[in-house]
Formats: sequence, structure tokens, C-alpha cells
Amino acid sequence: MKRANDSRAQYQLMMDEEGILLAAEKILEQRLLRQGAIQDPTSAARYLTARCAHLPNEIFGVVFLDSRHRIIATEHLFTGTIDGAEVHPRVVAQKALQHNAAAVLLFHNHPSGNPEPSSADRAVTARLKEVLGMLDVRVIDHIICAGTQTTSLATLGWV
Repeated sequence: MKRANDSRAQYQLMMDEEGILLAAEKILEQRLLRQGAIQDPTSAARYLTARCAHLPNEIFGVVFLDSRHRIIATEHLFTGTIDGAEVHPRVVAQKALQHNAAAVLLFHNHPSGNPEPSSADRAVTARLKEVLGMLDVRVIDHIICAGTQTTSLATLGWV
């Protein structure tokens, strides 16, 4: 019986943690919305870290922005394994057009905790920049979230 109680307590703790993370994500999103626009990589990184850094598998998402970099929508578009997610430029382009986005902020997590961009990260960023550029949609950044650390590819000069 003690085991069942321990399992219930662990489940409740996990649900409490998930609720806290979801609440933090919502608070940070509301702060960004109140600012009116994404103004710098730091505020975007805080929001995106709360949104995806804790996830056990790699996800790739996009923040869709209007011409003044105000948030239209944020979506996780692809889910992968512990060390990669396959990204399809066609799907990203379709979503950008659906949202009538003028710009996008790309993001993904590294469950390993290492925020360093891989060569695949750089390649997908370049490919998406090329494809979306043909549609007059600017890629303003690609942020990698890894635990409490983030890396902005724009800050590194790779966007």
C-alpha cells in the first residue's frame, strides 16, 4: 500500500511541476505580449526556455510575428528524439503563410543541456532563411534552449 501512496505522491509532484512550468510559460508570454513586440533575444529566450527547455525530446518551433515583431502565434511544429528533430521547410512556410507572418523566430531545445549549435542547426537555419526569404518572411533569430542556457544564432552572426 505504501508503494501505491508513493506512486501517487510522485505523480502529484510531477503534475504540480508541470503546472508550475505551464504557468511560468504563460506569464512570460503575457509579458512579451504587453511589451508589444519581441525587442531583444534575451526576453525571447526567457519565454522560449520556459516553453521548451524542460522537454525530454527535441522539439522545433516557430514564433510567428507581424511586421512590427508582435507575436501572432507560437507553435511547436516538429517533435523528434532525444538528440534531433526532422524539420520540413515546406511546413514552416505553409504555417507562416497561414498566419500571414512577416517574420519568424525559430527555436528548438537540446535535451542534452548543451546549448551549442550543431552543424545541422546551422544548416536548417540557412535553409529556412532561404525558403522563407522567397516568401518575404524574415528569419530574425534561431534560439536554442538547453536547460537554463540559451544560444541565439543571430547574436553569433549566423542569421
